[in-house]
Amino acid sequence: MPSNDPKTLREQVRHSVEEHVAGDHAERASVERFLTEYARLDDPFSETADPVHVTGSAIVVGPRGVILLKHKRLGLWLQPGGHVDPGEAPWEAAVRESREETGLPVTLTSPELVHVDVHAGGRGHTHLDLRYLVGVDGDPDPVPPEGESQEVFWFAWPAAVERASDDRLKGLLARLASG
Repeated sequence: MPSNDPKTLREQVRHSVEEHVAGDHAERASVERFLTEYARLDDPFSETADPVHVTGSAIVVGPRGVILLKHKRLGLWLQPGGHVDPGEAPWEAAVRESREETGLPVTLTSPELVHVDVHAGGRGHTHLDLRYLVGVDGDPDPVPPEGESQEVFWFAWPAAVERASDDRLKGLLARLASG
């Protein structure tokens, strides 16, 4: 079982990224950059300790396909996700952020990474984003709370690939859709 002891968690995350098989050249570059940045950070999970930090995102799947939301500040169609809270693992952040942003009762499918993406996070930050697969039981509609984007929808896999605003997310969704 994953641990939230800071030293153990740090090692688990590093190991999971090292062992992750990248799906394409862009993801291989992200894995390499992740490992370089991660090694130099004193507190890689803190958004205030350094402009470069780990974030957790979720690919929310269910019988209707996959969830995408229109990011309220960026205006881009993306997966749910965000910053890691103190004492939280990245996969826990992915689940929490998914619940907060979609209102859906998601659960972690596995703490195994499905994607690594290093990208500009706005406000001069760089996000070392770890993406995990989460599921939803049944067929509920998203019910995002006030203050979150209200544009949160289920998409059939081909439509999600088409709608996603980021090419790396498109590639991930296409790979997940194909098997």
